Formats: sequence, C-alpha cells, structure tokens
Amino acid sequence: MQARRFFVRGRVQGVGYRYFVQREAEARRLTGYARNLADGRVEVYAAGEPPALAELAGLLWKGPYLAEVRDVAEEEAAVESRASFRIL
Repeated sequence: MQARRFFVRGRVQGVGYRYFVQREAEARRLTGYARNLADGRVEVYAAGEPPALAELAGLLWKGPYLAEVRDVAEEEAAVESRASFRIL
C-alpha cells in the first residue's frame, strides 16, 4: 500500500470536483479524502495499491464536465489508516 497527496489547480471548486474524485477513488478501492483549500485548489489524499493510485492520478487531470484543470502537483505521503474516501 502507498499514499499520495495531490494539489489540483484550476476551476475545481463549485463544479462537483470533490464528488467526482470520491466516486473514482471508491471505484478503485482507495481511501482518503478530497477537500477545498482557501486558495482555490483542491487537495486530494489517497491511499491504496499503486496501480489504482496511478489511475486516479490520470483522472484528476480530467475531472467532471464543468471542471478546468490547469495543474496537478503530486507528492508522496505517509499512509494513514482510513476506512473510506470522504469529502471534507
């Protein structure tokens, strides 16, 4: 198991982006969270198997229909024990 933290920049707040991430993460059996940041970005923390994390990383560039993703920064993160993927 591995974990990654992503910071997504663009038009990603108010367009259902966190719900999109939750749905895609749950479909890949990842745990973690997605939350809005005060600077307009969305932070995504995800933990699970490396292939599932890689799939999610690619989908973060897409987002839901109304989103306009300009950048996705990725970094390694410590694995946290979480039961599900939540929106914070």
